[in-house]
Amino acid sequence: MLLNIFTFAGRLHPLIVHLPIGFLLLAVLFDLLGYTKKYAHLRSAVPLTLLAGFVMAVLACVFGYMLSLSGDYDRTTLSHHKLAGIGLALIAGLLFLLTTRRFKAVYTVTPTLFSTLLVGLFGLMGYAGHQGGNLTHGSDYLTMAVLTYRERPKPTSVEQAMIYEDVVQPMLVKKCGQCHQPGKLKGNLSVQNLKSLLKGGKNGPAVVAGKPDESELYKRITMDPAHEKFMPADGKPPLAKKEVEIIHWWIEKAMAAEGAPIAALKDNAAIKPKVAAWLGLGGATAPEEENEAGIEQHINPDIPAAVDPGLVENLRRKGLMVRIMLQHPAMLDVTLPAGSGKSIGDIKDDLAKVGKNIIWLNLSDNNFSDTDLAFLGQLTNLEKLRLEKNPIADGISDHLAALKHLEAVNLNETRISAVCVNKLEKTQGVKRVYSWKTAAPQAAD
Repeated sequence: MLLNIFTFAGRLHPLIVHLPIGFLLLAVLFDLLGYTKKYAHLRSAVPLTLLAGFVMAVLACVFGYMLSLSGDYDRTTLSHHKLAGIGLALIAGLLFLLTTRRFKAVYTVTPTLFSTLLVGLFGLMGYAGHQGGNLTHGSDYLTMAVLTYRERPKPTSVEQAMIYEDVVQPMLVKKCGQCHQPGKLKGNLSVQNLKSLLKGGKNGPAVVAGKPDESELYKRITMDPAHEKFMPADGKPPLAKKEVEIIHWWIEKAMAAEGAPIAALKDNAAIKPKVAAWLGLGGATAPEEENEAGIEQHINPDIPAAVDPGLVENLRRKGLMVRIMLQHPAMLDVTLPAGSGKSIGDIKDDLAKVGKNIIWLNLSDNNFSDTDLAFLGQLTNLEKLRLEKNPIADGISDHLAALKHLEAVNLNETRISAVCVNKLEKTQGVKRVYSWKTAAPQAAD
């Protein structure tokens, strides 16, 4: 519990750290402008801005320390940033003391020396900020390499594209690079290059050529998003379905190849349309769109084009959270908050009225039974269903068997057995059944 509080508080550091920067910058400007007759009066505000900068710098240090406990940062860069931040706070406090009457009664600092110290403080602040930027964005974020970097030319056809250099690497850097880069290596893993992926991190190699199911990278991106080890974490946009399929093909069929054009690789017919769509070259064989969360949807022609806004509002008034994933056709993601205390009778009819538009449904941890959930068969276009932590048993499989579009169902911490899992896995379309902490085998987790 204490660590969770520290983690939450630490995330306020990026907000708080800008306050001492502003106050101390004002102190420097007020002091330097004070050398002119026109703005000489500004010098009287320097002590107050220094005091405010000192107080906020101390707070930034405290929250920064909390943040450092929650992330796998480069130790050297973190140490430099931490020491520079502490030094900045101490010097700001010392400079404030130099402006007080009690100190001036003992020793008076000349204006030139005071201004020199302020400029030095500004330089230290720049250094501390640069180290913080390295922790957040990587050590190469502000270097000459950025000025001399030449972007790799975009291939004009799928045949020209290199599977790793043009597709997989930029995909991973975009979706995973913020947490897995030089300067911030969560799990000691970098996704910047293939060598780092093969080396892996705390949990071993991220990629095992030819074996996606043994590759930690693939396992993490295909877990249930509710799983604590799912990646990307912290609510960041997950990889789209076609991106996951491309990575699977790259690991299994392309043997995690580097420097290999797709045209030269075997069994490339199925993956070429997906690569073409990802590169924006056209050639995709199925209509695909991405919703606001960046999650790919294969458009199901059975989904009604629109939904009555009044029916959606009825759900919200009854305490359900409704997110519109796509406008045309109208795709809904509906969640009943855990432990809501609602009976199924309170919401069943309202859910059924928009049932054909519900694509994702989360009813987890609401004490619903198999009988309560019999109405799920009416949600004919359901693709993803979360029922974990409900007292349901094998009977639930009878209600879900008719859902021909269902792809994933989470039954973690329920009373199901292998009978239910086997029946669901044989259902057309179902790709994943999550059965952690049940009597069923847990290989799907």
